[in-house]
Amino acid sequence: MMSPLSFLLNLLWILFGGLWMAVGWIFAGIIMAITIVGLPWTRAAFNIAAYTLLPFGQKAVSRAEYLGHQDIGTGPLGVLGNILWLVLAGWWLALAHLVTAIMLAVTIVGIPFAWAHVKLAGLALWPIGKMIVPA
Repeated sequence: MMSPLSFLLNLLWILFGGLWMAVGWIFAGIIMAITIVGLPWTRAAFNIAAYTLLPFGQKAVSRAEYLGHQDIGTGPLGVLGNILWLVLAGWWLALAHLVTAIMLAVTIVGIPFAWAHVKLAGLALWPIGKMIVPA
């Protein structure tokens, strides 16, 4: 369940760039699914799209740290997957988050939302091995 403060922040977030960035993640997931090669990243893109739509009250953490053990996505195959993701979709999603952050940082009210976009840009560059958990 979302706290009233998280609800308010998520509502403002949607108005200040969260919706169009979530659509960008959904688009990336669809493109990954169509290419067949990108199929392993499709589900992750959709999960991060949901996180991008409602980020307040949640956080992205390392799956290895959270679960206490490594798995296929947190080892060498995860690094290879992240490199492929970076080339295929990560760089343009990160760039879109950074452009949105710069536009929001111009206003004092937008600074907290800009910071959230900067954190999402980092996640866009290297998402494999991460999971979304309640904050």
